[in-house]
Amino acid sequence: MNKSWTLVFQDIPTTLNALRSLPEATLKEAHFAAALLIPALCVWPNNESESTAMLNYLKGPEALSVREIQFIRDRMRGKAYLPSSYFAGATPANGYAPSRPYTVTVSENPYSYQENGYAKLYLKSSGADSPRPVQLRYKASTGEWFLWEQMLLSEIRQPTAADPWA
Repeated sequence: MNKSWTLVFQDIPTTLNALRSLPEATLKEAHFAAALLIPALCVWPNNESESTAMLNYLKGPEALSVREIQFIRDRMRGKAYLPSSYFAGATPANGYAPSRPYTVTVSENPYSYQENGYAKLYLKSSGADSPRPVQLRYKASTGEWFLWEQMLLSEIRQPTAADPWA
């Protein structure tokens, strides 16, 4: 049976210390790491270096590579709304402005835990037709789940106000 988890953030943490103070920052569950990816990416447009620090925390023992940083930079250019699209209440019609408190739903499917030590979980963007995957890796020595790969920054529908065809 497929499970899903809804995680609620009163505010978007804007620093690594704020992120680390959240109960989910224990990273003891795979869905904690997947959900924390959204607020960490939301910080990128205003503070790339702090967002990088947050993402590196979620990556655990391996920091973001130069290629991963450039990929995020390229995908986020002119699309600050992209990570917000994963929060409840954010839609193309409202410019992807999420409802407060900030709510993220993470789901699994029957194949999420096929590979030992890895989990592939899914998050739904209101600007996409299907959920997008996040792969996490388990570190047995600490009992933590870390970000291994994310596929959340693909194109989504433009905000209605920016769409000339809307």
